[in-house]
Parts: sequence; C-alpha cells; structure tokens
Amino acid sequence: MLSKNILIVDDEPRTRQGLQRTMESWNNGEYTILTAESGEDVLRIAQEKKIHILLSDIRMPEMTGLQLLKTLKEKGMKPVVIVISAYSEFEYAQQALKLGVINYLLKPIGKKKLIEAVEDAVKVMEKQERAGLIEKVVDEKIVVASNKMASTKDTIRKAIIYIDRNLKEEFTLKDVAAHVHLNPSYFSVLFKEQVELNFSEYVTRRRVQRAKELVLSTTLPINEIAEEVGYKTAKYFIKIFKEIEGMTPSAYRKTGNERAF
Repeated sequence: MLSKNILIVDDEPRTRQGLQRTMESWNNGEYTILTAESGEDVLRIAQEKKIHILLSDIRMPEMTGLQLLKTLKEKGMKPVVIVISAYSEFEYAQQALKLGVINYLLKPIGKKKLIEAVEDAVKVMEKQERAGLIEKVVDEKIVVASNKMASTKDTIRKAIIYIDRNLKEEFTLKDVAAHVHLNPSYFSVLFKEQVELNFSEYVTRRRVQRAKELVLSTTLPINEIAEEVGYKTAKYFIKIFKEIEGMTPSAYRKTGNERAF
C-alpha cells in the first residue's frame, strides 16, 4: 500500500517547520509529511498527490485557509481537515465547521495537543475509507438479499450466516441444507423464494464481493485471494470475477487504487 499524505500549510516558516518536526517524530513510516507555504501550493500538490489529512492555517496572504477549503471542496477533494489559527474568533470556527473541519487548534500549539488532533483525524480518515470501500465493493443483489434478512425465516437466516462464515471452505447446497436441518430440494426452493437469488448465485456473488474487499484493501496476490474466498484455482476465480465485474481482479485493483490515490 502507498503511504498516506499529511500536508501542513502555513505561511510562517517557523510554525510550519515546528509542526513538521512534531509530525515526523510521531510518524511511524506510514505517512508522508508534506509542507506548503500557501493555498496555491496546496492546490498544486493536490493535483499530483492525494491529500489525506490537511493541517491548514486560517490567515494566509492571497488565499485564506477557508478559501482553500472551499476550493478543495469544489474540486471534489475531501481531506480530513484540522484548522490552525492564532485567533479564537467564533466566526472563523463556525465557517470552518461548515466546511467539514474536524478540529480547530489555537496557536501556539502544544505537541501533545497536535498529536491528539492528528490521531483523531486518522480515525476519521479510516472510517471514511471503510465507508468508501463498502461503497465500491457493494453488490446490489446481495444488498437486496441482506435487506430481506429481517423478514427471512430463521432457517434461511442461519444458512446465510453459515455461508458468510465459511466462504473460504468448500461446501454444497446439501451441506448447508443439512446444517439447517432441511431437505435439500425444499431448502433450495425456500432459499430462492426468501433471498430472490438461487443458492449458487448467492454464494458466487458473496465470494466475489469478499474478493473485491481483499483486492482493494490488501496487497495479497490474486491466487491467495482466490483461496481466501473458496476457489482452488486462480484461473477459475479470475473467470468468475470477470463474468460478474466485467474485468479481472488485477484490473479492478488497479482502477481502485487509481481512484484512491
């Protein structure tokens, strides 16, 4: 995985360097700490690199911190933002909150306070990434099936839980029917009626959805992902994945990473 970018923007060199030093001492190699001296600098950097967390001064010449945030928002860029200011003016804080700022730090900023604010920003960023990942890998037919869970018979609900927990294993319709103590033929009809997908299509789509999560959130080789979701050969897994997604797992990973970074 590529490292995440934390960008500090402040027109005062001493403040900028001090914040950078604190961030570098906190950093465990997971983040690239970048600096900029103006809003224009930030926009230039943002064209080349995704900014995950932005620490921005409010009062800067030419482009203020708030103007910068508005411009980033208009461009569809959504870093997690911490605002830094020498002023505790309520109006600034109010406007910053409207622009989605998660924290408002007053200068001079203590090291402990800065690190706490950045760690909070990391949690927000991770939460947003999880939500984005779910959005990317979602399968509408699985969503419909999941939404029906509340009104689904207990036996079918147990079957779905069993399937979800055993995606890595080999199992058949007969195995799952036996698990919920139903005749296989009756189970097959009941499953289709309740879930609106036949058994094999549900299992295939669920396996591909899990595979998409692993393709985008890990660096596991495709053959290992195939094993993780219950396919003995990568060749067959790639064929199934392509039938459902219209592209190979490698191409899916490439487009996913391009969107993320």
